[in-house]
Amino acid sequence: MSKEGSVIPKNELIEAINGYNPNADIKLIEEAYDFASEMHKEQKRASGEPYFLHPVQVAGLLTQLNADSATICAALLHDVVEDTNVSIEEIKEQFGEEVAGLVEGLTKIESIHFESRDDYTAENLRKVLFATTKDIRVMLVKLADRLHNMRTLKFKSPEKQKLIAEETMNIYAPIAHKLGIPTFKGELEDLSMKFILPKEYEALKNNIDTKRGAREHATTEFIDIIKTNLSQHNVDAEVYGRAKYFYSIYRKMKRDSKDFNEIYDLIAIRIIVKTIPECYTALGVVHDLFKPMPGRFKDYVSVPKANGYQSLHTSVVGNHGKVLEVQIRSEDMEHLAEEGVAAHWRYHNVERDKKFDKKIEWLKQLLQWKSDANAKDFIETLKIDLFEKEIVVFTPKGTPISLPEGSTPVDFAFEVHTNVGLHCSKTEINGKMVPLDTLLQSGDIVNVVTQNNASPSRQWLKFIKTSKSRSKIRKALNIEYDHDHKAARKSELDDNEMSEAALLDLIKTDVKKKSQMKLSKCCGPVHGDDIVAFYTKDGKVTVHKADCPNIHALDENKKVEVSWRLKGDEGIVKIRAMIDDRVGILSEILGMISQDGISVCSINSNTHKERVSVTFALRLPENLEPEQLVIKIRNISDVVAVEIVN
Repeated sequence: MSKEGSVIPKNELIEAINGYNPNADIKLIEEAYDFASEMHKEQKRASGEPYFLHPVQVAGLLTQLNADSATICAALLHDVVEDTNVSIEEIKEQFGEEVAGLVEGLTKIESIHFESRDDYTAENLRKVLFATTKDIRVMLVKLADRLHNMRTLKFKSPEKQKLIAEETMNIYAPIAHKLGIPTFKGELEDLSMKFILPKEYEALKNNIDTKRGAREHATTEFIDIIKTNLSQHNVDAEVYGRAKYFYSIYRKMKRDSKDFNEIYDLIAIRIIVKTIPECYTALGVVHDLFKPMPGRFKDYVSVPKANGYQSLHTSVVGNHGKVLEVQIRSEDMEHLAEEGVAAHWRYHNVERDKKFDKKIEWLKQLLQWKSDANAKDFIETLKIDLFEKEIVVFTPKGTPISLPEGSTPVDFAFEVHTNVGLHCSKTEINGKMVPLDTLLQSGDIVNVVTQNNASPSRQWLKFIKTSKSRSKIRKALNIEYDHDHKAARKSELDDNEMSEAALLDLIKTDVKKKSQMKLSKCCGPVHGDDIVAFYTKDGKVTVHKADCPNIHALDENKKVEVSWRLKGDEGIVKIRAMIDDRVGILSEILGMISQDGISVCSINSNTHKERVSVTFALRLPENLEPEQLVIKIRNISDVVAVEIVN
């Protein structure tokens, strides 16, 4: 196909499509090509090149994913409604509802006034994501569109370059990863790094270029040895080397605190076989040839990743102590790994199956949870969800369940089924009864015990991890967002935000030491609930809701009379600040707070990459509104964002 930076001739594009889809609607694609070419003929890109170069290059990128006819048409037409006088109705009339639906999902919102550029960007991204939940092909076109724009980013101003590169690194590259399209993800990250970390990018590029000859020679030797030995074991395999992406190498250097000369596995060897049994045969051959590195073997064949990715990964030590990363997979796994969710749309009549729908469930959950959130909140939550690492745990029957790292049995319960989560009362991990806030680890076997009269607790919101769990619990407890995007509270103080120690201080009892008491994790009592308490075997006292289903199994002779005293914490406001981590900034914020006569009740912080999220529980004087304090904190240098937390 024609080189990057030129308009791909129609016959070349059609030839590429016919190469993987003999059933393609060539007539419709040719009409879309001609129509877009005509509509954009007077337009130029920032580079001075014909604008039509962009949509046709986007279509060309999608042929690498074996995209179907409607997706190719949408790629060619994706800017005509936004940038010319063509309407969606005209697209529908000429190209049909399917293509028009994709184009509409990709067209930016122009008719609504937004207060800020951030709001505009967030709402357009949210529009694309909503469209993606209905048809994944919208996101495939959007990712190809972003990839071509990144390839031509040098023609933008330095300010726009960095802004677009950061958005790509934080949003689009992780989405490509979630959807299982590593080629798009890798190049998006590399191109983003080029503009975000230009010095590091150039240094890495120069180092790799300098050692390219020796590395390619070593790779050829590895491939020849592996091929010969696989053949001796009657395994017909394709074996080739794949250079690692720059940003992947850079991230490894930062993670392991190593310089470039200490990073050896710059090329991964990929082995493609015919069947699953041959995957494990090939693994045995590789481990016989080279010494496997402890802790570096991953079996994603038996337990696939959440996006459906399957492969065997191992790292071995080869000749002269060089580390080699080896990936082994079948041909079907290779197609899915390279095309990701696009593999489900190869041909026009292929329908999405349940497994496919599962792959974008995370997106549906996120949009459901944050549908009323403001723009900045939505974007920040999206970034966190996209970057979460995943674990895989199992039901008692052996069904794998993918969850974000840091998930609990409650998250697991809601992932299995909403009703399991809503009626979860207790749980076992690997056959042992554990609290509901226990952190799950990959490989755990989780068994959830449900009871009809069990229901979610506000206390669960303190430890659950997934958007789905949070959304379902909030709905069950009738905690909604009002029009100002602030969580509506049932009382002046949200009991869910109180620490366990603070709640225990509100309990009247004959127990002499509060250290002997704890709140039950199974029902999570909060101030105002009817409560009872029982002595445990270790002499401590556990406080339950009076209607907790678990108390019926407890010894009535060990019951302790308890009740709540009135709270004295009215007037507390919680404010969360996202700050760039620098020496003295927290002291500066606290100094400003103390000058206004504000009492600090508690401070909690969490680190997010280069930034820190700090939550202050404050008692404000009557003459000071929370919004006034937010403005003051926001004006402090290196404070990125401030919000009132409910």
